Amino acid sequence: MPPIALPHDAKAGPTKSEVRAVVGSKLALEPDDHFAEVGSCTGAVTIEAAQRAGRVTALERKPERLETTEQNLAANEESVRADVDLRNAEAPEGLPDDADALFLGGSRNFEGVLDHAVDTGVDRVVMNVSRLEVAGRATQAFRERDILEEVIQFQVSHGYELAGATSFNSENPVYMLVGSATPDDDGETVAADGGEASGDADGGSQR
Repeated sequence: MPPIALPHDAKAGPTKSEVRAVVGSKLALEPDDHFAEVGSCTGAVTIEAAQRAGRVTALERKPERLETTEQNLAANEESVRADVDLRNAEAPEGLPDDADALFLGGSRNFEGVLDHAVDTGVDRVVMNVSRLEVAGRATQAFRERDILEEVIQFQVSHGYELAGATSFNSENPVYMLVGSATPDDDGETVAADGGEASGDADGGSQR
């Protein structure tokens, strides 16, 4: 697919295209999936999800940022295939109960959002974090709910010409947590270390 257009600025910056590529690979959205997002901001992840999933529900607590999401979504309407529901709401309130995949673009109320994911059995959960301390708390929260599958840390650098050669400017590192709140084929959730999780077979967890 061609790059998406983001003509409107939310003054918070979109998730970088390279990061979105990894997010997309972990979410692995299918045409019949319902995708939910917490913190739509510029709408970059919302739009790319709407090109792949059947339904998209995107939450944004700040009205001005939700307006930016709406404007950028309209700028990409020809490539959008999903039914998109944009909600001015604070997560976890406002999240759907039937999402197949969930993306957290920020850390506000993330524990409540993860509880919702566990309670509703979200199959794919991805959370991006830019601060080390928050990444540690988020990793622990994923583990406590027996939904952690992997933690990824990566950094993107862009080249630029310097004195006839190529040098690089590096972006801030991103910590990505990937998990699932659905049981595996044996009816058990899988713990982060690959062993059997402590939760119930129906996807519940001990807190």
